[in-house]
Order: sequence, then structure tokens, then C-alpha cells
Amino acid sequence: MSASRWPSRLWLIRHGQSAGNVARDAATADGLHRIPLDVRDVDVPLSSLGEDQSRALGAWFARGQGGGVPDVILSSPYLRALDTARLFRDAGGAASDEAICSDERLREKEFGILDGLTVAGIHAEAPQQAEFRRLLGKFYHRPPGGESWCDVIFRLRALLDTVSLHHGGRNVMIVGHQVVVLCLRYILENLSEADILAIDQAGDVANCSVTEYAYDPTSGKDGGLTLVRYNVTAPVEDSAAARVTRAPDAMVGARG
Repeated sequence: MSASRWPSRLWLIRHGQSAGNVARDAATADGLHRIPLDVRDVDVPLSSLGEDQSRALGAWFARGQGGGVPDVILSSPYLRALDTARLFRDAGGAASDEAICSDERLREKEFGILDGLTVAGIHAEAPQQAEFRRLLGKFYHRPPGGESWCDVIFRLRALLDTVSLHHGGRNVMIVGHQVVVLCLRYILENLSEADILAIDQAGDVANCSVTEYAYDPTSGKDGGLTLVRYNVTAPVEDSAAARVTRAPDAMVGARG
């Protein structure tokens, strides 16, 4: 990307708490092998708390605490991300007529045959995959029918090419999933596998947290995006109607 093609500001947002996050936590606590959901992952909605978190995020930006406002909103096509973006906008986080552009390259990591399994379930029903993941690590392990982190990174590189082509110099917000936030950090900061896994190990990306980059003309040979803040939960912490939640990025269908 040339310097003129970088966004002026880029925010990465993880969607609000989802009904899948709640169901997964309950299933894990009860020792179940499968998360009791009867909808596709793409159709899992926000929980009521997730809706409150999304509104809190919008109100925080409306108060001028986001470092600007987005004039481009890109979202995962999954319902929980689209609704986060819509509630954010409707709470004043962006212009009321701002379009929310769905892009399938921002979708959740696909878990293939492991989708919907808890950690206990994966060890009970697909122990070979559990062993493969132990040997390969989460960065490279690709379950049958699913994706590795590398696969997600591949499609996100293509997404950033689109951002470069169409949204240079603009304020861009991306609403997606935990692995999307982490993999975009990997690309934007030219991190190694060890670097990004250490960030992941240090703590989960909170629901409706803010990760922000700003264009810096002195960064690198041609300028680039510099990390301003990562995983900031102030929008939710400042709200009386919401609380901070962090759903772990399990190796299985965490629906996060």
C-alpha cells in the first residue's frame, strides 16, 4: 500500500456479547460436549447485554472519545457483527445515514467439523484433531472443513487491499470477531507467529473493545498505520447499562 492509500484512522471492533458466547459458557460449565444452539453460526444474535455494549460504544464515540468518527463502516456478515455496527451507528457513533458495508472476508474463522463443540467435546469426539492442534498450534491447525489462522490472514490481506483502493485518507471502522482483530494486528504490525500468539495468550479481546490505528507519515519508508490503543474497554466501562465481557477464543466453535 502506498502512503496515500492508508486510512487516516482505522478502528477494529469486536462485536458485542453474543447468544453463542453465553451458550458456550453455560455448556462448558455443565461439562457438555456440544453448545446447545439450533441456528447457523452466521445467524447467532447478540445477547441483550451485547446490545447494551454496542449502544455504549456508539454513545462513547458520540461524546468524542473515540478519536473521531467513522465515515466508512465495514462489517462481518454475521448477524452479531452487523447488529453491533447498526446499534453503534444508531446510538450516535456515526452519521445516521452511514451505510454499513458487509464483507464476507471479515467473517468468523470457520471451525469445520469442530464447530459447536466445547473443549471437552473436541477431546471426546475428535481426539485426533485435538492432537493435531497440539502439534501444529492454533496458528497453523486447520480442522477438516475449517480454517487456520493463516487462512483468515490470507483473506484479510485481500480485504486490506480493498480498503487501500477505496478508502485511503478516510476514517474506517471494521466490526468483526476476536480472530479478525488479532489477525489484522498481525498484518498491520508485521508481527510474527510468536508475537501474535503472545498477545492472544495475554488476554481475550473484549466484546465492543476498541483497537485503533492512526496514519503516521514517518512510519516506515512510505508511512503507515501506527497502533494507538488496543483492546480498550472504556466505552463499556463508562456505561451504567453494560459491563465488560471477554469470551475466550477456544479451538472449537466458540461462536465469538
